[in-house]
Amino acid sequence: TFISAGFWSKGETMRALSANLFALLLVCALASVFYVWSALENHLERHKRDFSVPGRGSFHQGPSEDLSAKTFRALLAVPAAQRHNSGARSEGQNLTNTSAFMGTRDYHVNGDDERSAQREGPVKLGSPVGDRIFWSDWLEDLLPVRFTEGYAEVWRNKARASPVVKLEPGCGRISNQLATFSDGTKACVRYGINADQVQGETLTYYLASLLGITNLPPLVLSHIGDSAQWAAVRTRINDLQWSDRAVVSLTEWISNLTGVVTPAPLRQESSGLHPALKWLENKTTAGLLELMQWSDLIVFDYLTANFDRLVSNLFSLQWDPHVMERDTNNLLKTPYGDLVFIDNEAGLVHGFRVLNMWEKYHHSVLSSVCVFRRRTTQRVAELHRHRDSRRRLLELYRDSEPLSQELGFLSDEHAAVLQDRIDRLYKHILHCKGKYSQL
Repeated sequence: TFISAGFWSKGETMRALSANLFALLLVCALASVFYVWSALENHLERHKRDFSVPGRGSFHQGPSEDLSAKTFRALLAVPAAQRHNSGARSEGQNLTNTSAFMGTRDYHVNGDDERSAQREGPVKLGSPVGDRIFWSDWLEDLLPVRFTEGYAEVWRNKARASPVVKLEPGCGRISNQLATFSDGTKACVRYGINADQVQGETLTYYLASLLGITNLPPLVLSHIGDSAQWAAVRTRINDLQWSDRAVVSLTEWISNLTGVVTPAPLRQESSGLHPALKWLENKTTAGLLELMQWSDLIVFDYLTANFDRLVSNLFSLQWDPHVMERDTNNLLKTPYGDLVFIDNEAGLVHGFRVLNMWEKYHHSVLSSVCVFRRRTTQRVAELHRHRDSRRRLLELYRDSEPLSQELGFLSDEHAAVLQDRIDRLYKHILHCKGKYSQL
């Protein structure tokens, strides 16, 4: 009896140890999932649902989506309490939605009326691709500068001086707000989950300027503090629990924009966007101009490691085979066909932190493009040759933004990552030149 009891005791002990080990492994697994969730959930596209547009009442995007679908964004975008009641509406929903940019101010660029007639209809001015891998000069001439430096400077000066009289939801997650200035114009205020997001959004904007990419709305930084600019909305700031020490970014709020679907050559079943693509011969001028901007977008998102646009769509294909057929996250279009790159918080700083997780998707997207804007490749080649991207970006940032020192800059490690990605992009361009050298 004693021996039997001894064996029983040892057996119970082993089972207890096994149960504890299993529990420990389960806790570790859940912690890992929570870590990834926390790092990504605030950067990914939010499902379209009913919400209120300021001054417009309730706006319905269409039939409610099935939030039980196992798509990457569906799983991460909807708070747990809302998953049990997908029909519920809450002011706290995290929304990044095309319709949130509807408003009273129309986007317009000088010369658009003249160019719009040339954009319509079939191509009449020759091949869309010239000199092997570059978009033709005549196409470049038809594409205006969307946000000129002069325009951006005027807007930035006004945004720094104008009092904010209202803050309300309308620019994505609840931690961001749609601000109304005293003159009635609006801006998206990005508080960010942490300083990395505001810093990434800001440095991404200045990197675009360095590359000559003008698809990003003007941006300024502002210190909430006790400044007179925020005095009228101090109660709202307290309700949002924003820190008085926080530095926020403000970007111009653009109205009259629509969503953009990924073009066929850039989808998973395609051979990619390259000079020998016969599909290009059947595109209208407007279609070619949009593709030209897509080539800039892919180059830009690769350099900044922004996973919250086409890359996240590519990742979601494993759950949602039709994700590329819907509007692309954080990308909108004006009535004239100009693309607007919005919500770039995932770029540079945070994008570099989680680079290992997303790099194979970044590489896949970049590999799908072998047609480039000549001006963009010249800027990339210059940054590659001089290897001074850190210095140039820092100088532009400091010269343009009075609060640059308070927000901070890239770490030495991240600055090295940026230069490395410039070098890799340059090698990819050379690869494309060699591959299509006989054209």
